[in-house]
Amino acid sequence: MRILSTFLGLMAATIAAPAIAQSAETIGKPVPSGMGFQPAATELARQIHSLDGLILAIITAIVIFVTALLVYCMVRFNRRVNPNPSSFTHNSPLEIAWTIGPILVLVFIGAFSLPVLFNQQEIPEGEIHIKVTGYQWYWGYEYTDHEFEFESFLLGKEALAENGYNEDEYLLATDTKVVVPVGKTVVMDVTGADVIHSWTIPSFGVKQDAVPGRIAQLWFEAEKEGIFFGQCSELCGKDHAYMPITVEVVSEEKYNEWLKGAIEEYAGDMSTLPSVQVASAD
Repeated sequence: MRILSTFLGLMAATIAAPAIAQSAETIGKPVPSGMGFQPAATELARQIHSLDGLILAIITAIVIFVTALLVYCMVRFNRRVNPNPSSFTHNSPLEIAWTIGPILVLVFIGAFSLPVLFNQQEIPEGEIHIKVTGYQWYWGYEYTDHEFEFESFLLGKEALAENGYNEDEYLLATDTKVVVPVGKTVVMDVTGADVIHSWTIPSFGVKQDAVPGRIAQLWFEAEKEGIFFGQCSELCGKDHAYMPITVEVVSEEKYNEWLKGAIEEYAGDMSTLPSVQVASAD
């Protein structure tokens, strides 16, 4: 049944138009020859980018220092220049220094990284609540505040143009997308129905494993309107590469319009979601 559901969803993706016409700017997506992060659209993402820059500077300085020290030792203490090496067995001040030095570096990094970690893990009171369920190989979304849910499948190549996407957005675009309002705190409950998946939007700075039998949470507050792409980031089977994520951030007015249409279209329609059977004790 799940294979049939996946097939029917993919077929529907090629002929169905999305609830909102794709007219927003695409902000968060991978680019050819990209070397850096995708543009940050949340405070969480900016904090991660800043922390990455700080750690990069620290490790660059360490690499330069160690390389320079190694070259100096090779030049100053090679057999030709120093044929009679020293015979000492230890140097207490030096050993204390190279023990304390790394400790101070780690404490310095921790002083900046722990606040970022706590900010990610301390889930605030959300204004929008969405339950995300990973399936092989698509996503299910439930807007729990409004009691409706829908599935999101990879959009076929032939359906990209009619849904407002570019050809290079194949494997990123989906037939239905998560829609959230700009400037509102969104809390997501993430779980898996079969194997471990991972819900990720790089521009939001969020990544949460979807583990069967467990519910984990993530949160974000998007600051920019636009389209943001992500992909399942945990190897989950043969079609792992074909379960993308599309999030559209819109104004509150557009969100309310979309919400009204989504409630009319999806509320009460649970028929397409795989059923859960509880094992009998007998």
